[in-house]
Order: sequence, then structure tokens, then C-alpha cells
Amino acid sequence: MADLHLNGFSSVCIHGGHTNDPNYSHLTPIYASSTFTYDSAEQGMRRFAGTEEGYIYTRMGNPNFTEAERKIAALEAFGLALPDGTPLQLKAILHASGMAALTTLFLGNLKAGDKIVTHLSLYGGTDELFQKILPGLGITALVIDMHDIAATETAIKADSSIKMMYIETPSNPTLRCVDLEELIALATEYDLITAVDNTFATPYLQQPFAFGADYVFHSTTKFLNGHGSAIGGVIIGRDIAHMNKGMLKTHHLLGGNSNPFDAYLLTMGIKTLEVRMERHCHNAMEVAGFLEQHPAISQVNYLGLPSHPDFAIAAKQMKHAGAMMSFELKGGMEAGVKFINKLQMCIRAVSLGTCDTLICHPASMTHFGVPKETREQYGITDGLIRMSVGIESIEDIINDLEQALQA
Repeated sequence: MADLHLNGFSSVCIHGGHTNDPNYSHLTPIYASSTFTYDSAEQGMRRFAGTEEGYIYTRMGNPNFTEAERKIAALEAFGLALPDGTPLQLKAILHASGMAALTTLFLGNLKAGDKIVTHLSLYGGTDELFQKILPGLGITALVIDMHDIAATETAIKADSSIKMMYIETPSNPTLRCVDLEELIALATEYDLITAVDNTFATPYLQQPFAFGADYVFHSTTKFLNGHGSAIGGVIIGRDIAHMNKGMLKTHHLLGGNSNPFDAYLLTMGIKTLEVRMERHCHNAMEVAGFLEQHPAISQVNYLGLPSHPDFAIAAKQMKHAGAMMSFELKGGMEAGVKFINKLQMCIRAVSLGTCDTLICHPASMTHFGVPKETREQYGITDGLIRMSVGIESIEDIINDLEQALQA
């Protein structure tokens, strides 16, 4: 069934990547085995040599990983084709976390002396990886405003050690967007590797491979899983030969593999991705409209509002503005603490993309490790609240926000 031709996105969510179980189980069982056996010494030799497909050791692959990987790759490639009309084929590698996937992405493509060009306002963990870990390995990040295409090109032309362009769009937590089409075209012109964090948008709302990206990254913990039940990360690549050799070897040796149970939960979550995203998006638009008119709010960062500076970019490359937003309370930190403490239904928690509405304070939580001056440069002020709008009944979400915002 893994090669079944499917026309609908939800059909791929449900059936994509699945291989019929030899014992006729409806769902792929959880393969809770650290290792796999061989019929003969010769078969073991062939598997280790790579001349025969098959599983060896769960750090190096597992049927639960395979189904999730094939499903995600199919979703990112959905409806896309090469110039000759051949359907785009992609390879995905599942990891234990988003940070593990990012580590494989960078170490599998870069070496000491190489640089990454990236932009303002990244997820706090990614920013810390760039600032605190990669420099020790001789890999550094150049952070610029990539809304300015000319300035981005000037920076690339001035430094031949730049080897990768890393894009997070929409970004976390200010929901800034950069132009995928223009930036990837620029990177291609200068022979840079391009990698895009598609966590906030999911392949349902945005497909970076349509613009020529080399890699797409997800924290699968978020919307792909959708229920907050398992940690995970994934890299999807277009160069299948490199993914199957250099990237896979880097992944195996770093040891950031997923586990069968989390992969199973991810597969189950993805099955409802389209229907969840439709409800997430509907609710978020309603919430954004409510917040924008509320007297306690000074600013709403939501890509579906014409007031957002990147409204036009988002409309160009996304199917919908999505489920994520952030907003500024007029009373700053004090008002933010009071608001969060008064919530009754919405959940006080970091992370995002779950069925329930999650609200957090980035400056003291997700971006706590980012220096204050850097945070403020990114637009992450002490009064900023981030919200992942869930799929509850919209009247209940708004009622909870309204009572929490009351003076």
C-alpha cells in the first residue's frame, strides 16, 4: 500500500506509507524490539552490506519509523512534480526530537569553517544551537533581516564560507514570514543548501519543496502528532542518494533515533491532520479578530490579519494563515502574568499544535535562554503572549480569553 496512488491529502494522511501486515493487523503493530533476526548468516551479511532491504537494529530503522517517514515524505511531496512531470520523490528520516533532527541536518551537511545564513526571530532552541553549540564545532550562523533580498544577496556574495540558508517561516513566536520563492531562488543561484522549518505551517498549509527547497524540517511533536503525546522530529530531503548515505549515516552515529511507540503515536496523529488543521485555522481566524478589537490588546501577530507586516507573503505561499499567533498586552509583563493565571479552559503550557489551546509567555519560557537584547531585537518583548489555537468549540475559547482579559 506504500506505493498506492492517492488523489486526496487526507487519503495520504490515512493510508500513505502503510504496508500490509503479514498477520493481517489493521494497523501496523508496535515493533518493540531492539534488534531483528536473520534467516541465515548470509542474509545478515547482505543487510549490513545494504544489498538486501531489511531491519537490523532499531537505532538504524524500525517498521514504525518507516511508516511515519514514508507518510510524511508523501505529504510534503503531495501534488508536486519534477520539470519532466515525474512525481517528486522525497526521503524522510525520523528522529527522537526536533533538536535531534536539526543536529543531523547541520552535521550531515556542514563542516568546520562553514557558515549558515539565517534570519531574525527563530525558535529559541534553534537560536541557542546556533549560538552555543555549533560555534564550538567551527560552524557559525550569520543572522540578517532576510526580508531585504538585496541585503541578503550582498551578505552571501561577501562570504564564500556561507554554505546553507536556514529558513523558519512562519517564525516562532512573532509569526514573521519570509519569501520562500525569492530566497530559495537566491540560494540556488549561489549554490547554497536550503533548509526550511515547516513546523508551524505543516505540509497541509505550505510546501517548501514546491519552491525548490533541499530540506524540510519538522518538530513532529507539534501539529503532525497533534495530541501532545510524543516527542519527535523529522528531516525530509530531495537528494535521496545523500539522504540514504551521508545523512542516514550521520543520523545513525549521532544516535538520535525515535522509538517504536512514539512513531506509532505520530502515525496515528497524522491520520487526522487535514481535519484538525481545518478546525485549527477556522478557530484561529475567529480568535485573531476578537483579540484585535479588544481594548486590553495593543498588537496581534496573526498572518491572517491585513495588519500583519507579512500578510501578503503568507497569502502567497500558504493555504491559510494557520493556528499560531502572538499578541501584546498593554499592561506588559504584569498584565501577562495576570492574564495567564486567570485562564480556566485554555492550557498554560509550552509547545503547540495540540487539540487543546496552549498559551505561554515566550520571554520567560520558550526563549528564556535567548539574551534579553536579542529577544527584543526579534520582537519578543516581556509582554508578548504566544497562543496555539486548539480545536475546542470557538465560543468556549473566546469566552475564556474574554474573562481572563477583564481588568
